[in-house]
Amino acid sequence: MADQYLLSIDNGTQSVRALLFDVNGNLAAKSQIHLQAYFSAHPGWAEHDADGYWDAVAAACQQLWRTTDIPRSAVKGVAVTTQRGTVVNLDRDGKVLRPAITWLDQRRVGKQKPLSWWWRTAFKLARVEGTIEYFRREAEINWIAEHQPEIWAKTHKYLLLSGFLNYRLCGCHVDSTGSQVAYLPFDYKRHKWAGARDWKWQALRVRPDMLPELVAPGTVIGTITAAAAAATGIPEGTPLVAAAADKACEVIGAGSLEPHIACLSYGTTATINTTSKKYVEVTPFIPPYPAAVPGAYSTEVQIFRGYWMVNWFKEQFGHLEQMAGAEQGLAPEAMFDQLVNEVPPGSMGLMLQPYWSPGIRTPGPEAKGAMIGFGDVHTRSHMYRAILEGLAYALREGKERIEQRSGVKVTALRIAGGGSQSDAAMQLTADIFGLPAARAHVYETSGLGAAIAIAAGVGLHPDFDTATRAMTRPGRIFQPIPANQKIYDQLYRRVYLGMYKQLQPMYQQIADITGYPEQL
Repeated sequence: MADQYLLSIDNGTQSVRALLFDVNGNLAAKSQIHLQAYFSAHPGWAEHDADGYWDAVAAACQQLWRTTDIPRSAVKGVAVTTQRGTVVNLDRDGKVLRPAITWLDQRRVGKQKPLSWWWRTAFKLARVEGTIEYFRREAEINWIAEHQPEIWAKTHKYLLLSGFLNYRLCGCHVDSTGSQVAYLPFDYKRHKWAGARDWKWQALRVRPDMLPELVAPGTVIGTITAAAAAATGIPEGTPLVAAAADKACEVIGAGSLEPHIACLSYGTTATINTTSKKYVEVTPFIPPYPAAVPGAYSTEVQIFRGYWMVNWFKEQFGHLEQMAGAEQGLAPEAMFDQLVNEVPPGSMGLMLQPYWSPGIRTPGPEAKGAMIGFGDVHTRSHMYRAILEGLAYALREGKERIEQRSGVKVTALRIAGGGSQSDAAMQLTADIFGLPAARAHVYETSGLGAAIAIAAGVGLHPDFDTATRAMTRPGRIFQPIPANQKIYDQLYRRVYLGMYKQLQPMYQQIADITGYPEQL
């Protein structure tokens, strides 16, 4: 098996990476092409050239072959994992009709035509009519249909980025059930398109024939076409396997295959996930996302701005670290660990609630971020540590919600994403959760999750369970420090858990006075 490799294409928000893994989960070769930043024709919009994504995939693959001695013939399968919620419109000839609307886009449509009276009555009785209207206003489908009807009329297929790249690679309109995280008529319980009588078909202006065929992760959906082979250098005829969205792949790539092992993703959006065969709504009436394992669910809690806050801090307050890092040949984030270590656990009373972006239900649409407890002793170092602590508090709260709803206690943590590279962040995570925190053995966990799907799909391992156990393992493990754990546990229980409840009425007043967030 030494000459058998798996090619994962990971199309993230900032870059596209082509990754070669062996069947033991070792990263054998890597290339990376940075993407052009999204553009905004109007405030709050976030669009990207869809063909630019494909060009970056091709460039990343071609760069990979130039930088490795591994022969292309050793590649036994290919899979795509991508950012979630980015959508592409194609005409009948497969040509892109408009720029892709990315997951960062904040546009929303106006009031929609009422649903049927029985659905309105059901949602009112369940007290979720606001959630349903949020879904309809946020749906890119409805915005395009309303504001660009000529483009919508020409749209033959409406695809997520994963489906678009699959189409470019194999020529078929097929996507993974594990990638369907968006405002789409998807049945999250049964992992298929919603039934004909489902309310989502009334809520969204899309027809069934405009959507791709769905298959389970690990399914061979086609082979690399001659055109794709010419563009990417991947041998023609190589099997293309369905994987899942990047967060879902990250979970199994970090080894979180069982519900008692939680995966914390310290990425742009910070998340805590467990993989479960049981359908569990961590937030009532908000379904769990599909996992990267067939028939399984990902019980995810999100902090939407997550480790974006680290970049925000760097841009607003981290100029000294940026300059010092440049002089020493280090990334600014590496210098930030020094800031964290200058401050004691608890940041001398500075507490952060990381709701820099509002939510749907928990937190609600009125939510804002907050930092309380300022005194004359506090510096940038305290602010930075408070950011990391606040994110960990929020994810611990998510863990407790998952445990309460699922009935399964989390006993182990796997940490992935950019923030996992910080020893300081890893240690305070272990301290705040009171659990050992294990860094994933490779940084490219999303790509590894896609490689696991390939290995199971083409038979290099007999199934997902075997593949995941063979290809993942903990890296460095950080143990809780008892004295730190005691401080954090008191701050979490006696202060953090009460912050949102105490501040929520004031957030609502701020929104009423200022008109922001505007959806209120």
